Order: sequence, then C-alpha cells, then structure tokens
Amino acid sequence: MNWILLAEIIYVIIVILVCIRVVYDTQNTTKTLAYLLAVTFLPFVGIIIYFSVGINYRKRKMYSKKIFNNAELKKAIQKQILETSQTVINTRPESVKNFKKLAGLILNQVLSPISEGNDVTLLLNGENKFPSVLEALNNAKDHIHIEYYIFDAGEIGRKIIDSLIEKAQEGVAVRFIYDDFGSREIRKKQVPRLRAAGVAAFPFYKIKLIALANRLNYRNHRKIIVVDGVLGFVGGINVSDKYINDAQKKSDLFWRDTHLKIEGPAVKSLQYVFIGDWNYCSGEKLEPTKIFFPDDNEFHFEADKIVQIAASGPDSDTPLIQQTLLQAINLAKEEILITTPYFMPGDSILESLVIAAASGTKVKILVPGASDSKFVNYAARSFYGRLLNAGAKIYRYQKGFVHAKTMVVDKQLTMVGTANMDIRSFDLNFEVNAIVYDAAIAQELRQAFYEDLKDATVIDVETWNARSKFTQILEKLAGLFSPLM
Repeated sequence: MNWILLAEIIYVIIVILVCIRVVYDTQNTTKTLAYLLAVTFLPFVGIIIYFSVGINYRKRKMYSKKIFNNAELKKAIQKQILETSQTVINTRPESVKNFKKLAGLILNQVLSPISEGNDVTLLLNGENKFPSVLEALNNAKDHIHIEYYIFDAGEIGRKIIDSLIEKAQEGVAVRFIYDDFGSREIRKKQVPRLRAAGVAAFPFYKIKLIALANRLNYRNHRKIIVVDGVLGFVGGINVSDKYINDAQKKSDLFWRDTHLKIEGPAVKSLQYVFIGDWNYCSGEKLEPTKIFFPDDNEFHFEADKIVQIAASGPDSDTPLIQQTLLQAINLAKEEILITTPYFMPGDSILESLVIAAASGTKVKILVPGASDSKFVNYAARSFYGRLLNAGAKIYRYQKGFVHAKTMVVDKQLTMVGTANMDIRSFDLNFEVNAIVYDAAIAQELRQAFYEDLKDATVIDVETWNARSKFTQILEKLAGLFSPLM
C-alpha cells in the first residue's frame, strides 16, 4: 500500500475521532464549532490546540473536593448549612435585599453558606495588605494555611517565608500550596528552605515537560490565607514586591489592586476550599475537625457583615463564578461598577451588560490603559463597541496597572476575588471570590472606584466608532481567540 495514502487514511480517522470527542465533550456551541473548524482545517495544529486548551476537565473533574468520609457527618453539616443560611436570609432581609436569588444560587450550587457575624476589612494595594498579613501570621496559634498563584522571592516574599518558618518552629502547623508555574521563583531555593524548617509545602499541579501545555492551561489562580480557622484573606494581590507602592520601589509602575481581610464564620468556606486543594496536591487527607472548622459561637468578633464564598474551576461541576457575575448583573437595578485587568467576558456576560446598560442601569467598567499583552489588549477591545453603543462607560486607568478584580452593585453588593472577567477565569483556572452583602463595604469600595476614575480616561463612543477598519478587523480577529487566552 502507498505509505502516503495510508498516512492520509490514518490522519482522517484521527480527525474524525477528535471531532467526535469535541462534540461530546464541549458544552458551549460556539466553542464546539470553533474547535471543529480548527481540527478540520488546520492539519495537526488544530488537534494540538484542542488537546492543549480545549479539553473539558470540568466534565471529568480534575479532582474531587470530598473531605467528608463520614456520610452521616456530611449530611448533618449540609442540613446545618441550609438551615443557618435560610435563617440569615429570613432575619436579615435588609442586607440580602435584592440579591436573595444570588445567595440562593451559590447555596444551591455548591452549598456555600450565607454567614453573618463577620468583620470585613477592605485592603487597597499591597502596602495595606502585607502588614495586615504579617501581623496575622505572627499571631497564629494553631495553624496557617496559605495558597498563592504568584509567590515571588522578593523582599515581601522573604518576610512572609521567614514568618512561616518561625511559626513552624514554634509548633504551628504550616501548610503552603503554590502554583508551580506562577511561583516558579521560589521552587529551587525557598521551597526546600521551607520544608527543611518544618513547613509542609507542595505545588498544586506539578509541571512536567511532557504535559507542559496542558498543565499550564489549568492554573491555581487562588490567593487564600487562613489562620487558626477564624481569620482569612482573599483577593487579587499576589505575593510580590511590585504590588507595594512606595518611594523605595524599584519600578515606577503603580499597581492598583484590592484584597479582603475576613474574620468570622465565612473563613470556614475559605478553609474548605484550601483543604480540598491540599488533600489533592499533598496526598494527605485532612479531616474536617473543629480545629479547622470551629463552631460559630467560638467567634467573638463584634461584627455583622454577611459574606458568602464562591469558588470554581476544573474541580467544580459548574462555572459558578461566571454564574454569580451573571446573576448579580441581571439583578442590578441602578448601578454596576466593574474593575478588571482582563476584560474578555464572553457572550453571556457581554449580553447581560449590554441589556443592563440599554435598560438604563449605570454600567461603568475600569480596565488598564494598556494591557501587559498587546494581543490581549486587542482582544479585550473587541468587546467594547456593543457596550459603548448601549450606553455603558469604559474607563482606561492611566496611573499604572489596575489588577483588581471587583464589582459593586446598587451600593449594596460587593464582589472581591481572584477571578478576572475572562473565559480563562470562568472555565480553566481555579478561582475564588468573596461576596459581601453589606452597604458599608459596598460604599467603601464604590468610593475607591470613583477615586480610581480620577486617574482614568473615558472612551468617547464617537471617537471609538470612528477608528480605522483595519484596527477593527485586528480587534475582531484577536477576539476570536479570547476563549484560549
């Protein structure tokens, strides 16, 4: 048989099998058609693209977050979560207010409790976050759980590592999860140093050359700290000197970011996410003891903030964070304020924002003046036109780089977390967001948003629509690849 003919037959069979896999595995119709076209018309390249970025790990689940081995205990805790959450909704209607359906969505999808009695502190930028983190670490009595996407080996990274080592030597249990790609600076020297001092440190998903492309695609983008099960941190600020803005900073670039410090029962939800990740990457099986999940009556903070945690990724059944953003947008009546460094929201969120703006809701979006990638910048701009023409306002931050991932809705609801407003965060990355149902916190972040607008320029819709056809074509072409970024 002619070897060329045989190779062609084998290739056609492979293409057919991959196409069947695409149809079976991809839930989004648009994505399905895109991958079918790539596999069919881009010999070999299309197949490589699909197996690198297209496999639906959510359908298979990369790992199970099951941490309850006792079925009766799990059932009892689930019942308690539902009862206490419903009590909060019924007794605090002024706080949950118009967002009862959002709270119910998160509760029903992942059983994340709606907890009251929390103290929430808004931390703007690294210079405000890191002193609070170091104080919390130094005061730890039983355990420290820390999980980061980027953990650099700079000055602040070394300070935190020194604190972790000191606490470990005092007998505090320190568990540290780092992303093997994002935290590659600490792999060779700092991780061995941590381990030698008694800190249990593991990469979330170890990178191996043979699976490099695929494993890079599923990043642990979470930034979580839990101290003694009662105090936690979550938000957009990684551990790196560049997030600290001071006179001694080597770089002149100003980094604008947002984090939350939470004290109270909501920390147990962050703990749950961490332990699920820990049990996966370490091989250890931590049990849900009262050390990790103290009873609510053990929290003695004079606070009344209602908080809910939403986590999603290839370890969850649904793209929950995307769903929470959609639900919050759809429930908005007056105002939606969004800050995101990467705005490639996909069709569903784009459509919801367009409808909100066209219906008279104030929609204001703050993005970087220029992204750290020209290609990403072009892709993001492909979504601007419909929003601008619907009446939304888009502002480009000029003071530096805005890295915060936040949303404020109707002066009542606040979202702060790790998820960018892009397909990667919704479908591929491991992410976690905190939702705060509180007017005071919403007003505080709303004020910060409008302060940021003083250092931003608004896009003029007429000027935008008049840009060259060539530029528009480049943006649209880049936008086609936004699901792969």
